[in-house]
Order: sequence, then structure tokens, then C-alpha cells
Amino acid sequence: MQFDRLTTEMRRLALLAGERIMEIYQSDDFETRTKADDSPVTEADEAADAIISAGLREAFPDIPLVTEEQADTHGQMLSTFLIVDPLDGTKEFVKRRGDFTVNIAYVENGVPVRGVVYAPAKNRLFYTAADGMSVEEKAPFGDKPGAVSPIGVNATPDNRGLMVVASKSHRDAATDAYIGQYGVRDMTSAGSSLKFCLVATGEADLYPRLGRTMEWDTAAGDAVLRGAGGEVVRFDDHSTFVYGKSGFENPFFIAYAPGVLLVKA
Repeated sequence: MQFDRLTTEMRRLALLAGERIMEIYQSDDFETRTKADDSPVTEADEAADAIISAGLREAFPDIPLVTEEQADTHGQMLSTFLIVDPLDGTKEFVKRRGDFTVNIAYVENGVPVRGVVYAPAKNRLFYTAADGMSVEEKAPFGDKPGAVSPIGVNATPDNRGLMVVASKSHRDAATDAYIGQYGVRDMTSAGSSLKFCLVATGEADLYPRLGRTMEWDTAAGDAVLRGAGGEVVRFDDHSTFVYGKSGFENPFFIAYAPGVLLVKA
């Protein structure tokens, strides 16, 4: 894989998709419908997916593509592939809360090694650079990358007072009970894959997810977190979190800065 080209293309397509998403987001009204799994989908999801999937297929025709909005891509058994969630946080989009992201990732041998997470309503853009290290690019975003800053997890989290981030739309009693086993300084909530990015920048130390997610929901944020020195493990046994699973459905997981002393489930 030519990682320079991959990073350039993923960034470019995320920005193009984000531009179209914001055009729809800022309109007076937009179409929303419910998919077979009862999750919402909007014309912004579909427009962003068309932009990204066409661009990736043209740039990398030999790499399999999995994308949330194309069910015919979900039956593959893969270990190396591109995976896309064109608009993660659709519920946040519909409620016009801004916590939604564009997500593109490259998974190699079950590991998300490169990814981009773009939050267009918040003007935040995170991605793994060609060398695999994660950066945040400062707005405004042009055709060529502007000012970028390396990001990294909190190297010395205080286990007596951790900063925890949890889901804005999917937090439940089981999550609160698990978080309650830690010493917590403060908590914040965020939608979509932004939670991974908050751990990646050191703005949070711990993100547990005790709920259903799919690989396209997590791969890009996971790649950014890993490139910033963070880790993601299964919730049940703290084993390695892998991609390319049958059906692309995830188990519960914990994303964290390595200095956090994890509590067993």
C-alpha cells in the first residue's frame, strides 16, 4: 500500500463528503427514513457515501470496499479492506447537534492501520499520517493539508481521577455501572467516533462501549487512537480487538490510554 497516496485520498474524500453533508445539514429540511435495522438514514448519508465509495473504487480498485450504506458489501469475509461510515452519528445530524463524523479507514490483516475522522460541523479533522502517526489538522481545510499537530493520548492518566467519555445517544445503566468502578474526575459525552478522538488527543482517558456497534462505526476512530498511542480491547476479556469479523459486527469494547488500569468486566 502506498500510504502517502492513501492518506491524501482519504483526507480529500472526507472533506468532499463533509462539504456535501453540511450543505444538506444547513438546508431548511432534508429527507430522513428508517432502515431495516430501525436506524435512521438521511439523504446526507447517501450523498456522502456516493462521493467516498466512487473515489475509493477509482483510486484503489484492487482493495475490497465495505461501506455501511451498501448492503451488498456486507457479506464479504476479509482481512484487508477499506471501510466507510459516510455519516456516523445520524441521530446527532437529525437533531442538528453537530456531533457527527465522516469515517474512512484502511484495515490490514484485521488491524485498522490508517483512518480519517472528520467532524464538519465542529471543524475538527483527525487522521493518521503516511507514517502511521495521528495528527489533527487545523481549519480552514484546503486542497492541500494546512497546519497539522501531532496528537497523543494522556501519557500519565491519574487513575484516582480519570476523564471519561461516553456516548451521547446510547449511554445506559450498564455503562454507568462499569464507569462507577473507576475513580472519575469528570465525564463528558460525545456522539459518533469523536469519542475515540477525544481519547487520542488526551481530552479523555477512557471510553467504554457496552452496546451494539459495527466495524464501520469504529475502524477510523480506532485507527486514529492507535496512531496516537491508545488501545482498543474487547470488553469481556481485554483481548485484542480485530476487524473483518463475520457480518462486521463488534463486541463490546474499551478504548483507553494505556496508563489506565482497566477493571475486569
